[in-house]
Order: sequence, then C-alpha cells, then structure tokens
Amino acid sequence: MGKGQIVAVLQIGGEFSTDADGHMSYSGGEAHAMLVQSDWTFNAFKQEISSTLNNLKLDQYAFKYFLPKNDKTLISISNDKDLLRMVEFHAESETTYIYVMKKADNRSKSIVANSGTPTDAFAIVPTTQDGSKRQKVCASWKNVITGVGQVFEGSKDFRDALHKYAIAHRFHYRFIKNDSSRVTAECTGEDCPWRIHASRSSAKKEFMVKKISESHTCEAETVKSHRLASQRWVASVIKEKLRDSPNYRPRDIANDLLREYGLCLNYSQAWRGKSIAQKELYSSHEEACSQLPWFCERIVETNPGSVATVVALEDSKFRFFVAFHASLHGFQHGCRPLLFLDAITAKPNKHWKLLAATSVDSEGDVFPVAFGVVDDESRENWLWFLEQLKSSFSTSRPITFISNGEHGLWDEVSSVFPDSHHGYCVESLIEEFKTQLDDAWTEELKDSMVEHLKKAIYSCTADEFNQYIELIKGESDKLAGWLLEIKPERWSDAFFEGSRYGQYSCNIFGTVSEWIPTRYELSVVQLVDTIRCKLMEMMYTRRESSNAWAEVLTPAANQKLQEEVSKAHTLNVLPADTDENGSNVFKVCDDSVNIVNIAPGECTCTCQRWRISGLPCMHAIAVFERTGHNPYDYCKSYFTTGFYRLTYSLSINPIPDVIVAPALIDPVQSPATYPCPVRTRRRVGRPKEKPADPRIAIKRAVRCSRCKGYGHNKATCKVPIST
Repeated sequence: MGKGQIVAVLQIGGEFSTDADGHMSYSGGEAHAMLVQSDWTFNAFKQEISSTLNNLKLDQYAFKYFLPKNDKTLISISNDKDLLRMVEFHAESETTYIYVMKKADNRSKSIVANSGTPTDAFAIVPTTQDGSKRQKVCASWKNVITGVGQVFEGSKDFRDALHKYAIAHRFHYRFIKNDSSRVTAECTGEDCPWRIHASRSSAKKEFMVKKISESHTCEAETVKSHRLASQRWVASVIKEKLRDSPNYRPRDIANDLLREYGLCLNYSQAWRGKSIAQKELYSSHEEACSQLPWFCERIVETNPGSVATVVALEDSKFRFFVAFHASLHGFQHGCRPLLFLDAITAKPNKHWKLLAATSVDSEGDVFPVAFGVVDDESRENWLWFLEQLKSSFSTSRPITFISNGEHGLWDEVSSVFPDSHHGYCVESLIEEFKTQLDDAWTEELKDSMVEHLKKAIYSCTADEFNQYIELIKGESDKLAGWLLEIKPERWSDAFFEGSRYGQYSCNIFGTVSEWIPTRYELSVVQLVDTIRCKLMEMMYTRRESSNAWAEVLTPAANQKLQEEVSKAHTLNVLPADTDENGSNVFKVCDDSVNIVNIAPGECTCTCQRWRISGLPCMHAIAVFERTGHNPYDYCKSYFTTGFYRLTYSLSINPIPDVIVAPALIDPVQSPATYPCPVRTRRRVGRPKEKPADPRIAIKRAVRCSRCKGYGHNKATCKVPIST
C-alpha cells in the first residue's frame, strides 16, 4: 500500500455483540471498500463515504473503528486530527474496519443503507418479561423520525410516522397539541422526559420537526400492550396480505401481529381492522363498476363536448379520465401549446393518484386541462392517460410537454405525441441537483452552485451556458458531468427546441391540494366533482376580472414588455452592413452587438430572448422605436387580452344530481347500470333526535291560578284582588 493511504472496509447495517470478556464482534449488514488518504480533511472523508454508500446523508451518523489488536473499545472519528490518527495507527495494517452507525439512538445501533435510505431489514429486540420468544420489529420504523429538521407532507403524515416510531421503540405517547398546523406529543412513561414537537415552517410550506428529546428514561413496553394498534393501523398493515389472501382470518391476523410487531390484539380488534381493510380494498372497485359509469354519462350530458372515460381492471383497480369541454376549448383556442404533466396524491385517499395535464393562461396562471384517477403512478397508467388526452383534442398542433420524466414519460410522450417536444421541469431538476450536494458542502457553496445551475438553465446562448457549467465544473467534475448526462437540450434555453415562452414550472400540486379537503375521505365521484366546482368558480372569476382590462396585452405580459422598453432607451441602433431584406435588419449595440431581423416571418434577435419568451427583447424594441413600429404587433398572440378571454369564454356546467343517481328514484333500473348513493361519513357524537313537527304540536293551555281564566298566569293577571 502506498505511503499515506490505507484500505478501509465500511461496515453498515449490522450489530455488535459483546462476550463475557468484553470482546466486541460485528455481524450482519453490508461492506464496502474505499481508500483513505492521510491528507484528507474530515469533510472530504465524509464526502467519499457518502459517495461510496450511494449518496447516503451522513448528518445523523457517526464513524468508529478499533485500534490494532484491541476489540474492546470503539474509537470515534469526528474531526481532521481523529482521521489522521486513524491512518497513522493503521499504517502497517492490511485493512481497517470503519463502522458507520446512527447517532444518539440507544435502541437501534445502526441501520442498513441501500440507495441512501433505510431498508426494511429486521432487528432483534430483547425477550419480553413474560418469557415469550424474541419479537421481530421492522427496523425502518425505528428511523422514520430522524431528528430536528425532518420534513413531512403534513400533520397527518407526521402522526402516522410517530405511530410507527412508537410501535418500533415500544412506548406509549399522548398528544399535548394536535391540529393541522402543529403537533406536540410526550411519552406517557412515569417521569420520562421524551417529547417531540413539529409544526409548519414560517413559509407554511413544510411540516417540520422543531424539537425532540434525545432518549427515553422509561422501560420499553411488554407485548401485552396493544393501545397503539388502532383499527386503521391494523388495516394499513394487513391490507396487502389481505389482497393476496382474501380468507385471512382474524385469529391469524392477531397471531401475526403478535409475532411480527409484539402487539397483543383480541379477536374483535383484528376483525374490525380486517373489515376496514376490506372496505378500502373493494369499495373503489364497486364504485368503478357502479357510480363512475353513470357519472361519466352525466358529465357528457351536462357538459356536451366533454370527454369522460372509466375502465375497470382486475384486482379491484380502475382508470378514470375526464376533460371538460370548457377546459379543452380554452387550451386549444387561448393557451400557448404547453402542457405540464404531474401526479398528485389525493389526500387523504392516498391509495389514489391524480394524473394531471395542465397549461398556463396569458397571465401565467394554472389552467387545468385534463385529470385522470388511477391506483398508482406507473408507465402503463401514464400511457393510457396520454392516449385519452390525445383523443380529446379536436385540433392538431405541436405541443411542448414539461415533466420530471419519471415512470417512462420520456418514451411515452414521444410515442403518443411524435411531433411534440419534451422538457425537464425546472423545479424538479433543481431539487434533484440539491440532493447531489451532500453534507460535505457548506451552505454558502450549495447556494452558489444552485445559482450557477439556474443561470445555466436560463442561458440563451451556448457560450453563456458553457460559462456557468465551467463554474460548476470548477467545484465538482462529478456534478458537471451529471448535468450533462441528463441532456441540456431538455432543460436549458440555449438548446431546448420546444416553446416554453418563459414558463418553466407549474404549481398544479399546490392548486389542487388546496381544492381537495384533507379532513374527509372522498369517493372518486366526490373528488372529481369537487375539482369541477373549483374549476367552474375559477373560470367565472377570471372571465369577469378580464372585462376591466383595456390594454392589448394582459397585465403580467404588459409589465414584462415595459421592463424591456425601459432598457431600450440607451441602445444604439444602426442599419446592417449587408441587408438582403431591405430595411428589416439592424445592428443594436450595448455591451455587445446583436442583429435584429424584423422581416415578416422572421422576428429574430441574436440574443435569443425574443424567441424564448415570445415577447420582443430590448434590442428589438430599440429597433421599433427607430422605425416607428408598434411593439404590440410583434408579441405572441398567447399574451394578448383577447386570447385570455378566449381561454375562459366557455363555462363548466353543474351536475345537479351528482349525489343521488336516477336508480334511487326509479327502482326498475338495474343497480349494475346506475350507482348507489355515495356514502357520507357519520357525524361525531350521539345522533340527535328529530324534533316534533311544530305544525302538529299540542301545547298545554296556560291557566291563571287566581281568576281561573286561560291565556295568562297569576303574575300577569289584570283582575283586581278582592278584599
């Protein structure tokens, strides 16, 4: 081995055991080999480990090793000096074993690393007090809550994670605060200080763990405890097995939960959990076979020209597609030919996925075109959705698609829409780029790298693009190579051939998430009709607001144009030396020389911003000021007020009988043809008795005790008292 370096074997995912003499041995897990240089810094050491372990995030891990001929004491590596000492101590050794272990976890020593995330390995927990054999607990549940700064989608996801965490670590907890914006819980163990608090960030975008105690002082619960095994939790655990084994008996369920999770359930608890799981598994298929075909018919009847399709599949699955006529008309006649493809989890119905095709209007606001409801985001479901989308369009034109490219979208979009262009969603690209920046990077350097990436995305020329890629390459050849591997022609303005017109992302997820209530589970019919109501309201509101606009361009587009006008005053405009198009080609001088061609059918500038944005750049506007042309005549029509009004010219009509189907009125109709009424949630508390009908209520007549008359009492009696 060369001087100043050693061969290290990384051990992760196993467990230590100690014999009677105090000697420690390590078993299980995975092993990876790497070289360690004596001149490395601790950050460089961590970065190499992260790279070796598939970009595992190391902020919650510690690094330990044994001294030569000493297997009783683990030595920590936490700074540059510790690293140098380890290399020097093992200079004569053939190999050095480095153990990657979870920090501050007195219940689980280490976890298995696979692609940077914990896997569903199993860890052994001690024998319980009642003498039962050792229990298997899913090790990944021990680490569903990692510490301060961990982000969840919402309070419900955090509560689910806390529930699993408590089961894995065998303790009970109670809520101190529990609502949609904050959750605080504490251990119920006597004098145990364990406590956790999570709430929404200041920007109200992320639900984040803010505080958590390091460890418990209470003893782990025995297997006789079953308070954490709620009916919903039992249903979520057994659902997949119940799908494969419909005859899964409650007694077998209870035995499996006792063996695998250490939780003791009686027969009735297991039966209720199975009942909930069966409803979740089979109700969607029943709805697909009954309510949804009727709902498709009603959509087409009440909104002629709309497209609504449902296909029932095997294994209680289905596919549903809907595109309202007003949305299709608005996209084809008023919106730019740009569609964003995204999948949205239909909270709280997490067993459904919404596939969405969304455009943007002249103001850059979200304009939903079509939706699909499927059980999972897969290649097959996306292909079916794209085929339905294509058949919905009455006119044909090249369309630019934007997506994250996952689940086969790069191939399926080009196969269904061969004349289209397909680009990378900028937000997804930036987030994926951030995941490549591990903990070895400082926050300042991370921000600088992300800024370089953004400038490379918005670069209009190849030279400008190469300039920022070189800046990234100067910090990391690996990152620059990763960016070039994902094809800049899909995400950089310098090479992208599609027409985004300055629109790089679309927040359809945030829009639809606000529309769908998170408190109650909705059927597919209720879910789609909720979206329809919001679309109907959105189209009316925007149509009415545009009636007050008097400019040629929409307010947002007009503001962008005026910003370019303000930059054009200082530019110098000269006729081109060789002008084959008469007086249509000009030189515009600022820091550089740009050639502007305003000939009909050309409308180009060598800076490329005119082509990319769809609005004249400052060089073109300087030419217009010299020649007396109107800049509005050279803007893409998609930004005009007229096209905005065309987008919202039609209305989405209500479906008045969406809750109660005709089959409820006409008993002659077959229940297989029409649906049963949509089930609603039972209200909390005891049902109130209906009051008696006031029209037939019998009231007791009031009689005065003094004069014996009717209609008044003694206090209001006007008969004088006799003396």
